Amino acid sequence: MASLFKPIRIGAYALSHRVVLAPMTRLRTIQPDDIPSPMMADFYGQRASEGGLEIVEAASVSVQARSYLGAASIYHDGQMDGWRSITEAVHAKGGLVFLQLIHGGRQSHVEMTGGGDPVAPSVVPFDGVALTKDGFVPASPHRALGIEEIPAIVEDFRAAAQRAKDAGFDGVELHAANGYLVDQFIQDGTNQRTDAYGGPLENRVRFLRETLEALISVWGADRVGVRISPSGEWGGVSDSDPEVTFSYVARVLDSYGIAYLHVIEPRVKGDDTLHHDHPAVATTYLREHFSGPIIAAGGFDRESAHAIVESGDADLVAFGRHFSSNPDLPYRLKHDLPLTPYVRAAFWGGTEADYSDFLTYEASQGLENVRQTETENA
Repeated sequence: MASLFKPIRIGAYALSHRVVLAPMTRLRTIQPDDIPSPMMADFYGQRASEGGLEIVEAASVSVQARSYLGAASIYHDGQMDGWRSITEAVHAKGGLVFLQLIHGGRQSHVEMTGGGDPVAPSVVPFDGVALTKDGFVPASPHRALGIEEIPAIVEDFRAAAQRAKDAGFDGVELHAANGYLVDQFIQDGTNQRTDAYGGPLENRVRFLRETLEALISVWGADRVGVRISPSGEWGGVSDSDPEVTFSYVARVLDSYGIAYLHVIEPRVKGDDTLHHDHPAVATTYLREHFSGPIIAAGGFDRESAHAIVESGDADLVAFGRHFSSNPDLPYRLKHDLPLTPYVRAAFWGGTEADYSDFLTYEASQGLENVRQTETENA
């Protein structure tokens, strides 16, 4: 696993290893104000490591941007102390922490948007869902954004980036993946506009540029990353030629000199595991168009993570599921130690159980030794 543990520089920062905590929506904020909870600070603090990078779960930039009850948000002052507790917990262990920023677009419900219809580039029917107090329900009918409304959404991203800076984050990541609003603008299956934000690629990428430039205005390009999902279908997105589209996106992002490009490798509707013998399709062709560090994500295990870094298709690997149940995942990977199985039932919402109560390998071995001693002395 040596390749995963070579130092690397991303933007303004030097990392001691290449095992990244992927952003995972865990739905554990304090309601009704989406305040980051103490158990979230525990979760991220536990998974921090000296010179390691964590990307904190997607935070909505406004009320209109919200999609899931219990998901993170960063749009009012009452949330700031909760965010500071998370950055302080990560920094206490020598880690770096970025916050992912999101607008859910049409993947929402009127209960989550404050009563207004969810918004999108265009009205294109789809079978999406949102999470409300009644559980997962069909998304509300959406409407197309007026061109005059777009600057206000860009400003929401800028304001959220400033709040993240004030809360002590080391940078931000723009969520331009998984069928949320930025991705909806990029892909021609969801963007059927005929104005300056639709049609040719340069128009469909305009909203991406504007939101990215808003984040850069706060942070500088070397402290901003972008996540994309070139082959993703989540949220009903599609594109007539994804390789051409996302090669162009990669070139655009490269021109800004951002800290990294975060790529979700091909999966069916975002659910299937990428096995170690699965080809790294997206990063392979994107590498030709993006000269900076690339983070690969998408169901990686120990072997596939090592292989993609060794191949040069990616420079770092983001882990979600395995990191959820192994707070010391970099240590376990480095020393080839067994991994604790993740608990899918606890992924979306719940308590500390199967969330922030997983033990490190050393702690679990100590507990096992205690139990063995108790058994022998019984």
